Parts: sequence; C-alpha cells; structure tokens
Amino acid sequence: MGKQTMGIHHITAIVGHPQENVDFYAGVLGLRLVKKTVNFDDPGTYHLYFGNEGGAPGTIITFFPWANAHQGKLGSGQVGVTSYVVPVGAMSFWEERLTKFNIEFAKMERFGEQYLTFVDPHGLLLEIVEREDGDKNTWRFGDVSPNVAIKGFGGATLLSSKPESTAKLLENVMGLEKVGQEGDFLRLRSIGDIGNVIDIKLSVVERGQMGVGTVHHIAWRAKDDADQLDWKQHVSQHGYGVTPVRDRSYFNAIYFREHGEILFEIATDPPGFAHDESHETMGQNLMLPPQYEVHRGQLEDVLIPLQVRDID
Repeated sequence: MGKQTMGIHHITAIVGHPQENVDFYAGVLGLRLVKKTVNFDDPGTYHLYFGNEGGAPGTIITFFPWANAHQGKLGSGQVGVTSYVVPVGAMSFWEERLTKFNIEFAKMERFGEQYLTFVDPHGLLLEIVEREDGDKNTWRFGDVSPNVAIKGFGGATLLSSKPESTAKLLENVMGLEKVGQEGDFLRLRSIGDIGNVIDIKLSVVERGQMGVGTVHHIAWRAKDDADQLDWKQHVSQHGYGVTPVRDRSYFNAIYFREHGEILFEIATDPPGFAHDESHETMGQNLMLPPQYEVHRGQLEDVLIPLQVRDID
C-alpha cells in the first residue's frame, strides 16, 4: 500500500474586507475564529483561520483579507468550489439561515447527493452537503447549534488545466481512491472521514487569475513532521518540485504545483492552534510569530480592527 493522505488539512483563500469576512464565516456560517495572526510573508495583512471548536485539521479555512484589492477570476489552476459538510437533517436549517441573511442559493445534485450552492461576500464559491461521516462540531454561536453546525470540509471541486494529470496525482501519489464519474466530474475519496471527497471537473475552463474571491491553495494532511518528510521525498520522486519545510507556527508546510497548475500544500496535523494561547481563548487576540513581535505596535496600527459579532 502506498502513502495515503487522510484528506484536506486546510484551504486558503483571498478575500476583501476582514470584518465582512469575519461576519460571514463566524456570524453566518457559525464557524469559530480559531486564530487571528498575520500573513508571515506580508505581515501588514491578517491571516485568519476559521474551523470547528478545536480547530481540527479538515475543518480549517484560512483567509488573506485585502480590503479594496482587485477581484480574481475563477478558472483552471484553482480550487473551484469549497464544500462544507453538515449533519444529516440539517439542510432545511441552512436553507432558512441563508434566506434570513438574504444570501441567494441554488440546489443541485451530484453523485446522488443534494447540495446547497452559494457565494460568500467576496465571490468565493461554497456548497453545503449532508453526510453521516465526521464528528459533530461542538461550537455554538448565534443560532447555530451542534445539531446543525458545519462539521468541516466535505471536500472540494478542482478546476485543473490538465484534469487527467491531476487525477493521476491524487490517485497514484496522494493515495485517494477513484470512486466514480458523473457527467463532467470525476470523484475521488481519501481515507479520512472529513475533507475527503474531491471532484475534478473534466472539461478545461479558461485559466483563473488570483485575486479576491479565489482559493490560493489547498493543503493535504500529514500525520507529523516525520510523515511530512516522507511525503516530501515521495512527491519529489514522482517528478514534482517541492519546497523546503516552512514553519507556519500552527503546522509545518511544504508546497508544490501539480501539473494542472493548482498549488498543493502538505501540512502537519500538529502542533495545532492552542500552543500559543489557550483552547478557551483561541482567536481572541492577535498572535504574532516571534520575528514580528517586536513590530506589534506598528502592525496593530496598520491592521484593520475586527471583531467576532453575533449578527443573529
């Protein structure tokens, strides 16, 4: 048996105004803001992390919010749709909730599953699907209770410039299993119980352009540092150029661009988000890596103030 990732670790996207981002993902979707830090490569910009109560791998969506930045263009070389999974029986709640906040949605079926599809305030395509798999999210916020709360990622739809090459990578290198084809979509599944279903659009669309409303990269899970080094060697042996390991404070990361032009990351499950603040206080304070702590005052003057607000 070759190496197999459990599935998605996190997805990172580019969005607009940070308060609008927080109001939507915490206020509307009921996710927990588990970390408020900065982009390590551009410390004048936030890096915001949202997930389940514990910030578990497979639940984390992260954002680089740039107010007034240019709008991106969805297309090949990107994650096209980010899928969230909710408990069976929760779909009517989410239909009512999206309606309450005047968020337009559509219903569609794919591979025998019903989806609600909608767009976040900055153009990111999202969908909600019911599944039995995955632990309930114990986080409570506003009118969102654990019985209906988003458990984490259902998966993602990939827009590849070379769909067959991307599918081959996911199956033969990343260890996902091909489970079926329906119309224009090929479905693969990882061994995890969340963040585990990947659909690849088989027809090639025009190339995307990075900007607000687009996904920057998708990250896959590695058990720990040793497993990540195994992945680095494994991916390199299959002809992909992989970066050195980079310390992202809450996980270590390696990156490579697959042949369909989508940026892939492999991230470690540990250490997680509670090592520099307590589980109870995660997301409340601006947390800076040591190299930027000396510049805290300057950064706090530049960063747009934000707060998690109950908007129900």
